[in-house]
Amino acid sequence: MKAYRPLWIALLVMAAVSPIGLYLPELLQAGAAWGEWSLEEVASMIGYTPSGMRKLADLWAAPIPDYALPGQDQAPLAHRSLTYIASALVGIGLCGATTYGLTRWLIHRKG
Repeated sequence: MKAYRPLWIALLVMAAVSPIGLYLPELLQAGAAWGEWSLEEVASMIGYTPSGMRKLADLWAAPIPDYALPGQDQAPLAHRSLTYIASALVGIGLCGATTYGLTRWLIHRKG
């Protein structure tokens, strides 16, 4: 387990600095974070909404949209940063658990 310590430290550091994606657009008055645009924002940027994007827009709904808990859409940026970090930690945990489980399953399967 000691061999994985640098990996866990790197993942925790990345989770801790993840709110940079919230602060930079705010500081630069750039609107939404890069790549997190709504259909309306894309249409205003390029003049139209791509048909594939329109078709697939309702396929997935984020469990925590805008990284704010329900009823806290207009929460201060510092509060949303904590939710952003919590989202990163949950994602790291889920990916780690899935990888661990899949690895154990494959090892057990091969005997």
